Amino acid sequence: MTGLSGVLKTDSDVADAQDKLRRSLLVFACALMSCAVMLWLAIYWMMGLEYSTNVPLAYQIISITSLLIYLKNGNFIIFRFVQLSLFLFSPFIMQWSIGSSVASSGLMLWALLSPIAAVVVAGWRESIPWFVAYIVLTILTGVFDYFLGVGEQDGVSMKTVGVFFAINFTAMSSILYILLRHFVLETEKIRQQLSQQHQLLEDARNQSERLLLNVLPAHIALRLKDKQSLIADAHPDVTVMFADIVNFTQLAEQLPPERMIDLLNTVFSWLDSFSEKYGLEKIKTIGDAYMVAGGLTNSPDHVSKVADMALEIRSFIATHPELSRYNLGIHIGIATGPVVAGVIGTKRFIYDLWGDTVNTANRLTADAEVDQILVDKNTYARLRADYQFDQVKMTYLKGKGEIAVYGLLNKVSEPHKKAVAAPQRQKINIHKFPSYDPSSAQQLIKSNPNKLSAFDPTSTQILKD
Repeated sequence: MTGLSGVLKTDSDVADAQDKLRRSLLVFACALMSCAVMLWLAIYWMMGLEYSTNVPLAYQIISITSLLIYLKNGNFIIFRFVQLSLFLFSPFIMQWSIGSSVASSGLMLWALLSPIAAVVVAGWRESIPWFVAYIVLTILTGVFDYFLGVGEQDGVSMKTVGVFFAINFTAMSSILYILLRHFVLETEKIRQQLSQQHQLLEDARNQSERLLLNVLPAHIALRLKDKQSLIADAHPDVTVMFADIVNFTQLAEQLPPERMIDLLNTVFSWLDSFSEKYGLEKIKTIGDAYMVAGGLTNSPDHVSKVADMALEIRSFIATHPELSRYNLGIHIGIATGPVVAGVIGTKRFIYDLWGDTVNTANRLTADAEVDQILVDKNTYARLRADYQFDQVKMTYLKGKGEIAVYGLLNKVSEPHKKAVAAPQRQKINIHKFPSYDPSSAQQLIKSNPNKLSAFDPTSTQILKD
């Protein structure tokens, strides 16, 4: 039921949101790095330091080109690889072109953005190769500084300064990366735990909804979910049916409890499937009786649906081998009219119907013989064009007196309905009737209205139904 589910985000929704966040963060980092490169180069020039623009220019061209291609085709994997590569290699290339770590003021530290960004936009597993590459390049830079370093700084040789630059950067970068990776791992674990708890909550919600739908109709359950305290509705046109199993009470005294419940469950499970098939509402079971109603949700053909279900129930009971072996039967009562429907109870909800229509259907069931379906006059008036009935009979119902009831036999097929609607007439030669004259022929028609229906004096024939 749509109204009672879908409150919590699914795992796919969360994954989509994370993917969108990663894409937007990488685009944002790409823009920041492009601005930072240009600002870094401008500051160098303002301080009178000459530096080749080849590396920054190449960085800008590659970065912007990859961004435009990504915006066109949406291939995030290639865009991510290009940007992380630029973040990693550009600072080292720029530092090597300047000289040592001291001369470049530790420019290679910018390369740490590559593994950190990989953790954020790709995941901690995918970030490991980028961090390893960063460490290798940092160590390689320290080796270069050792062999290329000359002179001293405050009594410390430049070789040593270059090596400790690399050591400090490696140690600091490793600690920073490990802390970030640990944070991401723990965050992912928490997210997984929350996802599992959400799934358990969703499963519990779905189970409670299924249990609620087994007790209440869907539209009533939705109103209860919306915290409507009092549910009471007047329905002007509802068809109510009671189906009562014959001989089950006597059989229950002979069978073990487990066998008796299993047999009753077999019958009611089939009846549940019938009510679902015809779009009717199961109201309740009372002992070995089953109550169903149509018209509670404004179904225009609910009367015929209840009648079809009654005929199918009778056929099922008569043909089911196990039920036939126990000599079980069914009698059914159907009535149509106004009812009041509502929910009562606070701890154990019960949805029920009240009114004269319910009482009539219940009493017709008791009055019906085995395998008989009795309907009241309202139901008969709605069905008589499409269904075949017994002759009307008068029966006494307590509290109502004598009422007309009809026995539902079966549904009329289409060819039979056409034959009834347009009967064939047979021509009878009037010479079969002695002393023919028009007046006597007309008198013959009047005396046989069920057999002779028309007279044509010019053809000297009488038409017969």
